[in-house]
Amino acid sequence: MRGANLGRGHLLVISALTAGLLAATGTPAGAATAPAPRFSPGAPGAGDPYFPDMGNGGYDVGHYDIRLAFSPGTGAIDATTTIFATATQDLSRFDLDFQGPLTISKLSVNGRNAAFTRSGAQELVITPPYGLRKGSPFVVSVSYAGVPQKIDDPALGVSGWVATKDGAVALNQPIGAATYYPVNDTTADKATYTQTITVPAGLTVLANGEPGPTTTHDHQTTFRWSMNRPMASELSMLAIGNYDVTRGVAVGGLPNITAIGRSIDTQPGQGKVFNETTAQIVQWESSMYGQYPFDSTGGILADVGVGYALETQSRPVYDQDTSDVDGDLLAHELGHQWFGDSLTPVRWSDIWLNEGFATYSEWLYQEKFNNVPVQETFAKAYADEKDWSGKVADPGRDHIFDDLVYNRGAMALQALRTKIGDRAFFDVLKQWPTANRYGTVSTRQFIQFVERLTGRNLASFFQTWLYQPGKPQLTR
Repeated sequence: MRGANLGRGHLLVISALTAGLLAATGTPAGAATAPAPRFSPGAPGAGDPYFPDMGNGGYDVGHYDIRLAFSPGTGAIDATTTIFATATQDLSRFDLDFQGPLTISKLSVNGRNAAFTRSGAQELVITPPYGLRKGSPFVVSVSYAGVPQKIDDPALGVSGWVATKDGAVALNQPIGAATYYPVNDTTADKATYTQTITVPAGLTVLANGEPGPTTTHDHQTTFRWSMNRPMASELSMLAIGNYDVTRGVAVGGLPNITAIGRSIDTQPGQGKVFNETTAQIVQWESSMYGQYPFDSTGGILADVGVGYALETQSRPVYDQDTSDVDGDLLAHELGHQWFGDSLTPVRWSDIWLNEGFATYSEWLYQEKFNNVPVQETFAKAYADEKDWSGKVADPGRDHIFDDLVYNRGAMALQALRTKIGDRAFFDVLKQWPTANRYGTVSTRQFIQFVERLTGRNLASFFQTWLYQPGKPQLTR
């Protein structure tokens, strides 16, 4: 896909959507009379107990088209987001997640003005001019403007649109996407994306996926990016600022786009090192986890001040605090491209399926490149762990980024490796992401997958390591 023009796959989808708009209501002439639909509102939440207000029910999004102009002097945006979706029930109205002080100037459904209200902290409640039948495609267009505001959650930290010295960076895990575009903000509803971003000439824009043509007119430059693989909204990303961009290739000629903020004090040649190390790790992880799941790779080292790195899809973002760009960190975030991005947990309680595997990727990196055996890393983590309370597979809303999920998740994987043997374990590492590519997964699915692969009943093992508080006894 290139630029503001949608690629063939999206054209087919959108043509189908457009063709179906007139079929949203009514009965075709000559058709048998069917019971009148009973239209009802879609749910204002997707059902995740950790974040009950996030996401919505009644529809499934196929594609987001975000068109946004940014003014660095004021920090304001002027944007239109178009959402291509399909009703999963007979809808009288539906919600999108949209929060902060952004003002909506126009909202339409299927090209016709629609009524809307803002409710609570993040609900945008939309009433279309007529009911939307189950199975019918529909298009929502929302135009809005203002200065987006980040979220600073006491337990989960900063997410969403973060202003920087020379622009902004959007980091959306777990609840930040709705700070700058209307969205069905749930891991259960993945979609493809196009982002068309206009900034003053001289600034650079990076985002998920592959770049399209860049054009400059009247001292304004427009960048175009496309993510053509399903993506959860919490993995969407946007970076605007002064960046030095390095382009290379990774395994199989995969485009590899990395960038470093010019305000960051790095060593000479760091851009090349960053790009080449990214390529090396993607190739190595592909040998263990199977084919890299996206159409490009890379990374962004940004002066954003959040104190963490994030596995944004296809192109992780690393805060300047991680300016050494060490292999451990890259192994972690790039490992997420299989575990967390291509495979996304259907609920946030299953986040160990992201972080446990990504942390284990660090342990494997240490063994491969620094001669530190995984078992040695496990033994140290097992001995040093002070808090064995909590459940790895159900840590609680305020603990999804705790060691409970990361280190204990990785320890559970090493214990599984000891339990089932290297051959079966590395089969799991490759076959699990391959079998579930681009899907959403749960802990229960993972347990069933491992039991089918090994032909063993592992209920007691997983109960001990994932669901039971307390320090597990080490047994074979």
